[in-house]
Amino acid sequence: MSNPHPLVLCFGEILWDFLPGGLFLGGASLNAAYHLNRQGAEARVVSAVGRDVLGDELLRRCAGWGLATDHITRLDDAPTGYVRVTVGGNGDAKFDIASDVAWDKISADAGTLQAAARADALIFGSLAQRTAGNRTTLDRLLGALPATALRVFDANLRPPYDDLALVRELARKATLIKVNSAEAARLAGDADTPGREEAHARALAAETGCGIIVVTAGARGAGLLRDGRWIWEPGRPVTVVDTVGAGDAFIASLVAHLPAGKFSDAEILARSCRLGEWVASRAGATPACDSSAPS
Repeated sequence: MSNPHPLVLCFGEILWDFLPGGLFLGGASLNAAYHLNRQGAEARVVSAVGRDVLGDELLRRCAGWGLATDHITRLDDAPTGYVRVTVGGNGDAKFDIASDVAWDKISADAGTLQAAARADALIFGSLAQRTAGNRTTLDRLLGALPATALRVFDANLRPPYDDLALVRELARKATLIKVNSAEAARLAGDADTPGREEAHARALAAETGCGIIVVTAGARGAGLLRDGRWIWEPGRPVTVVDTVGAGDAFIASLVAHLPAGKFSDAEILARSCRLGEWVASRAGATPACDSSAPS
């Protein structure tokens, strides 16, 4: 692929993060779409919100960001999703995720399937697959994609939604898998030990047959395995405000640049790390971009 403005569908949860500092738009698919648009891609969120005030405001904010909402369904029988987030002293976040909410009931109409048929990539995570209906919708979208499209699985193991059998099933549908070091270690049946990221990535590649494996390791950096070649980008120090959405920004930068064919894998990995670090130094997952934001 060599598309400078790839069309990327982001399938999954959109919600409100109730953080100590206020209410912020969130959810992996919305966070990724926000940063994809900022990176020059054309992002489309595939999700659902309730027909309530939180849903109204979520769509209004999306419109203000220039994000298309054509593939976000409004539901009368389920509320807009939300997550109560607590942030520890080191900036790490813990999540209390509301269940039986709108994004548990994502559907794909004819227009969404038509968008999938011309997409350059589809990003999907494990959290939104906690319902059978969403898994069916995801399979329909994956089936509609062009053969050359990236199928990007961003694991998100949030207890109690961390069924490893389901994660492995989803991983086998991907052509790019992104996990953090703890998730990679769990999937490899090993300890989360610094320096073991490459071994865990190779184990995951061997198990799934996936050609691109990315392992993030927080402040230590991230590694990328493509077709047997491993590269590592060290992290750079930042003052962490919270880590909410940093991983979503990282994957957005990765997917925005891979289809363009303009940069090497090492350059793309470095750009993705810098954006993730920048988001971690700001409050919330979708901070307003200024002159300090990486391109």
